Amino acid sequence: MHDLVIRNATVIDGLGNPGREGESLAVREGRIAAIGAEVGRGAEEIDAEGRVLCPGIVDLHTHFDAQLTWDSYATPSVGLGVTTVVAGNCGFTIAPCREADRDRTLRNLTHVEGMSIDALREGVDWDFETYPEYLAMLERKGTVPNVACFVGHSSVRTYVLGEEASSRAASASEVAQMKRIVKDAMEAGAIGFSTTTLEQHNGENGIPMPSRLADEREMFELTGVLGEVGKGVFMLTKGMTSTIPWLEEIAARNGRPVMVAAMLVDPNDPERVFRELGEISEAKGRGRELWGQVGCFPLGMEFCLDHPYPLEAFLAWRPAIEASNPEAFRRVLADPSFREAVKSEAMTTGVPNRFSYHQWDHTRIMETAKPENRPLSGRVIGDLAREAGKDPFDWFLDYCLDGEMSSLVDCKMFNVDEDRVRDLLNHPHGVVGLSDAGAHLSFLCDAGFGLHLFGHWVRDRKDISLERAVEAVTSRVADVYRIKERGRLEVGACADLLLFDPETVGRGERVRRWDLPAGADRVDTPPIGVDGVWINGRRVVNEDGVMKNGARPGRLLRDFAD
Repeated sequence: MHDLVIRNATVIDGLGNPGREGESLAVREGRIAAIGAEVGRGAEEIDAEGRVLCPGIVDLHTHFDAQLTWDSYATPSVGLGVTTVVAGNCGFTIAPCREADRDRTLRNLTHVEGMSIDALREGVDWDFETYPEYLAMLERKGTVPNVACFVGHSSVRTYVLGEEASSRAASASEVAQMKRIVKDAMEAGAIGFSTTTLEQHNGENGIPMPSRLADEREMFELTGVLGEVGKGVFMLTKGMTSTIPWLEEIAARNGRPVMVAAMLVDPNDPERVFRELGEISEAKGRGRELWGQVGCFPLGMEFCLDHPYPLEAFLAWRPAIEASNPEAFRRVLADPSFREAVKSEAMTTGVPNRFSYHQWDHTRIMETAKPENRPLSGRVIGDLAREAGKDPFDWFLDYCLDGEMSSLVDCKMFNVDEDRVRDLLNHPHGVVGLSDAGAHLSFLCDAGFGLHLFGHWVRDRKDISLERAVEAVTSRVADVYRIKERGRLEVGACADLLLFDPETVGRGERVRRWDLPAGADRVDTPPIGVDGVWINGRRVVNEDGVMKNGARPGRLLRDFAD
């Protein structure tokens, strides 16, 4: 007898094959034992009533490294159909970390990834120093989803260079030390090596994240570890100086996959992402394995001028970042020369993934601090500036300085042209991800990207078939990252399952919750149409939501295909 049988389902296997109605799936000892019209009896039986049964979603771009030390559920991802998360993206990890560097590491995460410093200080369990010890701690604690982790460049650099990690190039001996750490991490079970060269990735006080100080020799040496051990993915969030031909050279040297983030439709240069994907296609034609990481959401976030994360991407914004106190900050914002520098930079074309004038027509006031301004809620700032005959930067800064520093606005920065996003989602060398789950918790929640793909892009817009959409967030991701036996419904595969109603599936409206350590807040988007999630055969979500029963069926993934 099987442990579980799900009957009368529309089975979509995650491999791109047509869905099969009226089928059953049996699970035994955490693996799929049978699929078909007749599979035998189960100790537990569930009637799917025709709903879709598919593999659980694999989220390849999360920042759960810190959160998993206090939250085994990787909230809210499991409730949104995610059964496997890949943490440690962009090089922003918490391991390895010496005791002396702990608070500096957390303060950098607070800035670059929009995390609450109070939540981090109260929540992170520092029962580790080295990267292998970090993995061992996660395995000892247990997790609800399956977890794979990158070893992150900035953490490795900080471990070796300490306070100087963000200020200088490394010596040959220091590079050798970093290389040994990366190799130890890969041998302990890291999924690969991650880094960033993105100019907007700054830590506390606007200081560049450590990986941005790496020279070409350091990058070649550290990524070279993947070639030496014969496994692993190189993940990079790309800045202006990191070209696709340069990344192709890394792929050629190492013979390992290169994942390039973030590939977005930028209203400041809408065709740039397609030019770069074209270069990736050409590299693939030469036998180099490069992929572009694409998103299915308009990329944006809620923010206020007290913490203006999108605006901090401007190089000209640095005087505001470096302001020593709130009054000095206000003086900077009121300074005409500061404003002119920001406006000039905003008009510069060819600068990827940076706030520009285009975004003001996609930035809306959500909440006001002053009661007399409540009629402005829901209004678009671009419209308000035109009505006032003012530049939108001036309108917004004047508005905030007049008692609205905490006014909440919602900004859609990239991927707002859905017809072009459709082209991204259908590109043969694009991989769907960019959820950023675990980061920017008070600004956004894109952990429900898979449900949004199934609901918005499949059901509502009909831009992609459900079978292809499921494949895009299951087996395709698992195969690119060499994750074994997951992301597919076939006999012998791990029983990571998602049951949902295709007529209603999606993510709900954003709500704010205060359930992080120290009472810090986060934005949440609840699931719609999800009826069940199973991880390694154990049910973790039912019709009422996540089952907080103490079960931790996830596996720490350490063994990947070559």
